[in-house]
Amino acid sequence: MNTIDPGGRSVSERPVTYIRFDGWLAHVENAFNLFAAGAILALMLLAVLQVVGRLGFNTPVPGFIDITEQAMAIFAFAGIAYCQRVGGHIRMEIVLGRLSGRTLYICEMLGVVLIAFTVALLIWGSWYHFDRSWTIGDSTMDIRLPTWPSKLMVPVALSLLFLRLCMQIYGYARLVVNPSREAYCVPMIEGVEEHAKHEIEEAFGDDVEEGGAR
Repeated sequence: MNTIDPGGRSVSERPVTYIRFDGWLAHVENAFNLFAAGAILALMLLAVLQVVGRLGFNTPVPGFIDITEQAMAIFAFAGIAYCQRVGGHIRMEIVLGRLSGRTLYICEMLGVVLIAFTVALLIWGSWYHFDRSWTIGDSTMDIRLPTWPSKLMVPVALSLLFLRLCMQIYGYARLVVNPSREAYCVPMIEGVEEHAKHEIEEAFGDDVEEGGAR
């Protein structure tokens, strides 16, 4: 969308820098999400090895519980920013679904601001626990795994989430100023039909468009 400045020149309202930073941040979020998925897969395979080893050979995996405890921080937090970006979290839209225009964007922005404030507090607290674990050399009970790597994952993943929330605050602020602008980098409420259509497009890609054009 373009506007005309007082000098008669065309000025684009497309936030190029904002979109570029969103693309860079999305790559980092995708990497963290892939890391979380890999941790889940590795833990599943380790669980199979644990069961087979215990039942078949009476030789369980040493420190299986310790490894599981440390891995939980990875798949519980590493993909949280990705989930926020795509709007994959569960939320109630009974009220928001009835709003539109500037009122909707104000409510969305206030909700994200509240989440960002909460996340900032969690970053501070989780960093304190990491620093304490690093200082005293904390380790697990069985095979003495150091606990600081898993505790470091929490503030790092939450910091990534905080950046995503700041991006969304700016995105909603743009829409609050001018609701007619095109939405960038913010999740939007979709109806059942729109949501199903987007899922089909993501699953089948160009085949759907070509099939619909015939």
